[in-house]
Amino acid sequence: MASGQILVIDEGTTSTRAMLFGADGKLHGSQQEELTQHYPEPSLVEHDAAEIWDKTLSCCRKMVEQAGGAEKIRAIGITNQRETVVAWDKRTGEPLCRAIVWQDRRTAATCDALREKGLEEEIQSKTGLLLDPYFSGSKMGWMLENWPELRDAGDNLALGTIESYLIFRLTGGDHVTDATNASRTMLMPLDRDDWDDSLLEMFGIPRKALPTVTDCAGDLGTTSSSLFGGPIAICGSAGDQQAATIGQACLRPGDTKATFGTGAFILTNSGETAPKSRHRLLSTILFQIGSKRTYALEGSVFVAGSLMQWLRDDVKLIEFAGESEELARSVDSNGGVYIVPALSGLGAPHWKADAKAAISGLSFASGKAHIVRAALEAMAYQCHDLKTAFAADGANWKSLRIDGGMVANDWMVQDLADILDIPVEKPEFFETTALGAAMLAAVGSGIYDSLEDASVMISGLSQSQPQISSQSRELRLQGWHKAVASVLEH
Repeated sequence: MASGQILVIDEGTTSTRAMLFGADGKLHGSQQEELTQHYPEPSLVEHDAAEIWDKTLSCCRKMVEQAGGAEKIRAIGITNQRETVVAWDKRTGEPLCRAIVWQDRRTAATCDALREKGLEEEIQSKTGLLLDPYFSGSKMGWMLENWPELRDAGDNLALGTIESYLIFRLTGGDHVTDATNASRTMLMPLDRDDWDDSLLEMFGIPRKALPTVTDCAGDLGTTSSSLFGGPIAICGSAGDQQAATIGQACLRPGDTKATFGTGAFILTNSGETAPKSRHRLLSTILFQIGSKRTYALEGSVFVAGSLMQWLRDDVKLIEFAGESEELARSVDSNGGVYIVPALSGLGAPHWKADAKAAISGLSFASGKAHIVRAALEAMAYQCHDLKTAFAADGANWKSLRIDGGMVANDWMVQDLADILDIPVEKPEFFETTALGAAMLAAVGSGIYDSLEDASVMISGLSQSQPQISSQSRELRLQGWHKAVASVLEH
């Protein structure tokens, strides 16, 4: 009889991991491999899908071995970087080209042309999304138009997001996608469980190349016995931000979380009714179980942790991520310095694909510490812009649960509470994205009857309260708004 161990595949933007959880939510092991980032031109970002598969398989095999064999694993849960598109051959599973990553902006002109035709309102009404290169549909259309390998594949062409590709490889041919990832393609209406013909035609995508839409928990496929020495059931799947929301136990309407990874993504549980945003936020599927959907309102910031990575690797202002906290604490203020981190455009609520990053307020009195502090402060400012938009859409935050790699920075966590003027809660266990996938797999495999029952897998929270005056907060926000306005004008 299988034990309660759950194998989670957490396939992110910069790395892929396999993690082994117990039914109690305890982490028993983790194996991680870095992914190569390809930048063929400015604003273009690609991954090698073959590398993703090879490294995912390698990580999984090490965790299966640690577990004591395939028979010791009850189920697999998958969570993934959303909106990244893979094209592969159905006969072999081999990718036909590089994957186009969610950060990629090459379809900005396509989106602009559709917007000029007045089609954004139809797209938003159907899908809850705005016309932006961020989403998968325009990427798929660009691939088909520009890479002849896809057209040459004919009926053997398969298109999908990362979890769809991994499930295909793991099972040896099951072509499915979970409802959360499907809701990010711009090809599926929020009130349907299949692709929309007019949207497919709009982006030039053949229906036969796309996967079948499934629940996020249940029987999603079984791995080929040859991969791990025996079959393992795949019982959970969700996009990374939805998985993190589940892993933060945001299971009631109004519950809100923010994940600070490569980008920053904030989701508020909206219950069983898809929200309608009037302030350029996104409506998305939070999870689907037993064909029943729970929705969320989402705001997406494109640059968060990647800003610190840029400061470390490209600008060389810091040597390691933790140094940013030391530098921020070494000065009393930002010294008038502001960074608008539009290194890949501005996301919600501005949605300006061609915006360029800017550092303003520099003088001879400015030092490295001021610039690094300004970079960390930008996290809170971007979140404040979103908080204002969420409140205008009737979803005001009472508190914010946070996770992701950046929340190890205690200075940044306190700054969030100060600028947002609400309690900010941080879990003891940061890896809430993987935990959410484990919870889905636990429900899908019958360990727990519901996500509410599975929430016993979640550990405790620590809380940070606002500490600065309203006058200090307002002065800082005025400087931020001026800096953003300058970027938006160009």
